[in-house]
This record gives sequence, C-alpha cells and structure tokens, in this order.
Amino acid sequence: MEYLNQIRDFVWGTPLIILLLGTGIYLTVLLKGLQFRTLLSSLYLALIKRKEFGAHPGDISHFQALMTALAATVGTGNIAGVASAIAIGGPGAMFWMWLTGLFGMATKYSEAVLAVKYREVDALGTMSGGPMYYIEKGLKNNWLAMIFAVFAACAAFGTGNMIQSNSVAEAMKATFNIDHWITGIVLFILTFLVIMGGIKSIARAASAIVPIMILFYIIAGTIILIIYRVNILHAFELIFVHAFTPVAAAGGFAGATVKMAMQMGVSRGLLSNESGLGSSPIAAAAAKTDEPVRQALVSMTQTFIDTIVVCTFTGLVILVTGAWESGKTAAALTEHAFSLGLPGTWGGIVVSLSLIFFAYSTILGWAYYGEKSVEYIAGEKAIKPYRVLWVIVVFIGAIGKLETVWTLTDIMNGLMAFPNLIALLGLSFVIKNETNLFFKKHNSI
Repeated sequence: MEYLNQIRDFVWGTPLIILLLGTGIYLTVLLKGLQFRTLLSSLYLALIKRKEFGAHPGDISHFQALMTALAATVGTGNIAGVASAIAIGGPGAMFWMWLTGLFGMATKYSEAVLAVKYREVDALGTMSGGPMYYIEKGLKNNWLAMIFAVFAACAAFGTGNMIQSNSVAEAMKATFNIDHWITGIVLFILTFLVIMGGIKSIARAASAIVPIMILFYIIAGTIILIIYRVNILHAFELIFVHAFTPVAAAGGFAGATVKMAMQMGVSRGLLSNESGLGSSPIAAAAAKTDEPVRQALVSMTQTFIDTIVVCTFTGLVILVTGAWESGKTAAALTEHAFSLGLPGTWGGIVVSLSLIFFAYSTILGWAYYGEKSVEYIAGEKAIKPYRVLWVIVVFIGAIGKLETVWTLTDIMNGLMAFPNLIALLGLSFVIKNETNLFFKKHNSI
C-alpha cells in the first residue's frame, strides 16, 4: 500500500494538475469561452427541448447519452469524494473543484466533438467511439490509443464496479442491516438484467434513474441550506479564503496547506465529473446525431450538473453544518452533515439512499465504457464474456475489502487522462474548425 500510495501521489502530482487545468483553460480560450456563452441554451437543449433531430445515425437519443454519462459520473465521488477533498484539503478544495468543473466543461465539450466526429459502426451495427478512436484516426497513433483502452478497461473494474458495489453494500448494511452478500446477489441480478441488453437498455435505465436520484438529493440539500441559511455566506468565505491561504487545525480537522487544497480539489473534481479522463465521450459517441457540436453542447452540461450543482450541494451542507471540523471523512462525513441538518435518522437515510442509487447507476454507465474499451482491444467477440465478468466482479466488490482497489483506481484514472489530454491538445484545431462551421451554419443551437 505504501508503494501504491507513492505511485498515486506521483501520478496525481503537479504535472497532471497543470495539464488538466491547462488543457481546460487553453480550450476555453480557443473556443472563446463557449461553455459560458452557450450554457443556458445548452441546458435548454439537453433537459427541456430534448428533441431528436431527424433520423440520424446512432444508438440512443442525445438525452439518453447525457443520462448515461451522468449515471457514470454522479456516483460516490459526489458524496464521498467531495467529503474527502474537504476533510483532507480544507474548505478551499471546493474552489479548485469548481475551477476544474468550469474549465472542464470546455474539455468535456471537446471530447464529445471528437468522439462523434471519429466514431465508427462496429460489426454488430452499433456505434463505437471515444478517445481510442480519435487518437487512432485523428492523431494517427495506434499504440497511444491502445494504451488508453487498456487503462480505461482496468479503471472500469475499480471506478465503475468494485468501489461502487462495495459502497452500496456498506450503505445497505449500515442503514438497513442487510448482509453484504445479499446486496451483492441483488446487484448481480439487477446489473445482469440491464447490461445484457447493451447500450439501449443501459440508456433506458439511466434515463429513468438519474433525474429522480439527482432531484431527491438536491431537494434534501436545499432543505438543510434553508435551515442553516445564516451560515451560507460564511461557508463561501471559507471556500474562497482557504483556496489561497492555509487552514489551521480546528476541532477534529487536522489543518491543510494550499497545495493540498488544490490537489484534493482537482483530483476529486476529476473523479466526480471525469472531464479530461476520456470516459464520457464513449457515451456521447452513441448519440443519434450528424452534428458533433450539437451533441457536444449537450455533453458539456454533464460537468455543470455534476460538479457545479451536485458537488456544491454536498460541499455546502458539510460546511454550513460545521461537520467539516468533526474529524470524519469520506461518506461518513457527508452522512454526519446531513444528520446534523435533518431531524431524526432522516439525514443518514437520505445519504444512504443517494449513495445506493448514485453507485448503482455508475455501475451501469461504466459497464458500457469498459465494454467499448475491451471491444477496441479484443474485438466484438469479447463483449459477452466481458459482460459476464462484469457482473461477477460486482458481487466480489460487494463482499470484499477494497483499500488497494481504491488506490489502484486513482492511479488508473490518472493514467487514462494523459493520452486523452494529449489527443485533445493535438486535435484542438479540429475542435475549433468543427465549432466554427457549426455556428456559421446555425444561428442558434
């Protein structure tokens, strides 16, 4: 573990933080702040208009592609990840998480443009796309594409599988006293029934689960913020002040440096919204569209919803209730904050139920990401064996001890980001040209 922790700290060191933020800033400048100029109209297109633009190639609607991506990203990172960032890096970690999210919207947009542009139809008649395809076809670099696919396939079993099923099992045991193995069997069956139907089945399930679970969590958080409304301004003060100044030890909080706030905010922000990681463009590539930019505008709202909305609610609840000084961390800290904010046992129940649905939806979304990565490595013949292995690992994750898996997952997530970010920078002129052509052709989105 000590050796793995050293590798994780190296991978998630200053170079990756600079590359992640730098890529987002560069793309923001290149696209003239597109994520800010088009945010409202993109949210309208994604969540309200939800119109399918003719009989275009693809497997699922752009709304379903967005929900699938959100299913994969709105997970334990929004509950445990945000709490860990604050517990280790202090309140200032939220600022760096927001910064990662805001600039990450340009990164997410760019990933989706390339994913749709360079996608292809596989032998089964379904769409295949994502970093491995735009690295191969855009950068003309087969070995870097294969490296990304291998890292993504490995990360999927940690980020999107074992960690999530273990989180569900822990929540079911703590809240309802249900044994881990029972939860593991139920997750095995539910996951099997959905993923065996492929992306269309996954997208239908995600479109049903994701909107409800996000609204449920936001409503609960809003109630607490109303109750503690006098502390909201102080919470924002803590965030902005300690983004640039160290925070001293207080209560059970051990204190944190600015470097730690930055590192935790950026790393947990990426773990939550996956901008730059290269996972969500795999879902974007499945959307029914002939306009890469239109789907990209929808896709970038994922980062806004995940980080600027859901993660912010978690962070503010932890700060306004004073729970951040309790000495607790991860999901236990978020549960403690919600318990302080809501009467009786309601706080714990809200967090547990949210964790269960967040984690289960992540299992479904990442099942598709891993599947497409494995398909790229070994071909269509590997899909069915992969799906069987996926549900078996779901059960193993529910009953296992995962300290090593958490660390390995952090490493794989970081390693995924490098080839993807190289591709985004190398193909930035393609992104800009596609964007200019689209807005020249259309007066509005």
